Amino acid sequence: MDKVIIFDTTLRDGEQAAGASLNTQEKLEIAKQLDKLGVDVIEAGFSASSPGDFEAVRLIAQEIRRPIICPLASADATAVDKAWESVKGATHPRIHIFLSASDIHLSYQLRKSREEILEMSRSMVARAKKYLDDVEFSPMDATRADPVYIYQILEAVIDAGATTVNIPDTVGYAIPREFGDLIQGILDNVPNINKAVLSVHCHNDLGLAVANSLEAIRRGARQVECTINGIGERAGNASLEEIVMGLKTRQDFFNLATSIDTTQIYRASRLVSDLTGFSIQPNKAIIGANAFRHQSGIHQDGVLKKPITYEIMDPRSVGIPSSTLVLSKLSGRHGFKERLAELGYTLSEEALNRSFQRFKELADKKKEITDRDIESVVAEELRTITEIYSLDYVEVSCGDHSLPTATVRLISPDGQSLADAALGTGPVDAVYKAINRIVGIPNKLIEFTVKSVTEGIDAIGEVLIRIESDGVTYTGRGASTDIIVASAKAYMNALNRLLAAKGTVTRGIYSSPSKGEAR
Repeated sequence: MDKVIIFDTTLRDGEQAAGASLNTQEKLEIAKQLDKLGVDVIEAGFSASSPGDFEAVRLIAQEIRRPIICPLASADATAVDKAWESVKGATHPRIHIFLSASDIHLSYQLRKSREEILEMSRSMVARAKKYLDDVEFSPMDATRADPVYIYQILEAVIDAGATTVNIPDTVGYAIPREFGDLIQGILDNVPNINKAVLSVHCHNDLGLAVANSLEAIRRGARQVECTINGIGERAGNASLEEIVMGLKTRQDFFNLATSIDTTQIYRASRLVSDLTGFSIQPNKAIIGANAFRHQSGIHQDGVLKKPITYEIMDPRSVGIPSSTLVLSKLSGRHGFKERLAELGYTLSEEALNRSFQRFKELADKKKEITDRDIESVVAEELRTITEIYSLDYVEVSCGDHSLPTATVRLISPDGQSLADAALGTGPVDAVYKAINRIVGIPNKLIEFTVKSVTEGIDAIGEVLIRIESDGVTYTGRGASTDIIVASAKAYMNALNRLLAAKGTVTRGIYSSPSKGEAR
């Protein structure tokens, strides 16, 4: 069978999703999981966009050795040079250059002629080719461009040394048959197309990103660009898990293979969801909470007799156990560790000990512990970043005839125990004000979301918050059976990210870079 190259752009296009923000270590953690998943190419970032992105690409290029590591670069000499500087330490480096090709972009955004764009495309590919052999080129907004002009650009960049040419449906405009015709037209009309891999990159504005990608593959494309959970700009990108499982489940139709270890899909999905703060909708194909749950009596009867009656995929094939092991407060550390392994989690001894302690604390409050309870416990460990302040104690007093009051105690970077109290409009507001009195860093709460992670009256509640400081957004998450405690954990998680980014805490004291004040 032919192979389809899986090009993952979670760390580049995925991070462009509004509200998503990953630090360097989080990007490296995701890259390691993408390596386990077996993706062929990791687009690690846009090196010229910021020092943080440059450093993330450089670190991933050094640490991840098996897959191709690829930064994105605009058709600009400085951007191409920076891309090379960031990726030159990789075992298998690639540079991905893009430039608009539609008359809409040329007229209203770039204000350049077709001839100028053609020359820029050719010259920047040639520039990258001086650094390395593997160069990819994308004519942006290709689905709204003149197909004949696309043919001309592709022929020129392949002559200049491009080894992969990618066709982006940048604004999610294409319909599957139309997109397939474009791919077929390229194969029929670009004379040197046999010298390059033909790739596609589809957006989901009309909900057709996966359909367009699969149609392109059916017509002859052999690389597909996608993201975990389909995250990305606007409505997102083509979902990696849906494309991969589509090819695997309907191998009878496509007769194509990938290098993906599908049992790592669920683990990758949960990791990206946790680190970006984007929840997965229950009815999400492949990895949603309801993807392998059956409520209808007829469906249940069929699945009990033969799973294939209503399940076209074995849940274990994507890393979801087919059965649920119920744990309780009587369970030991070994049983807990084994269940984590079945769910796809591998933790260090220190992290395992912390997670097991949280599990035992939860088990004292709940009669039964489900898989989703366990995932929530472990997710808190995976969310852990270098703590500058840690939450030691929180107590709230409130009611319909009293003023909400919160007392909190934090442990500072130098081990001091710092306590304060505050009044608020509600218990959560009081907790946040008390924490702010201790930490003293200006920020604005822009999002506060509460959801039940598990079922029942003793369910774990998970809080997602986003705070903003100096125009940058920081995400925090916390989970507990006590929603006030979960809120405090989420706020501390976000504040620690903010403080880590600012780098202004020393000896337990935070100094404002703008006013020079200390608290």
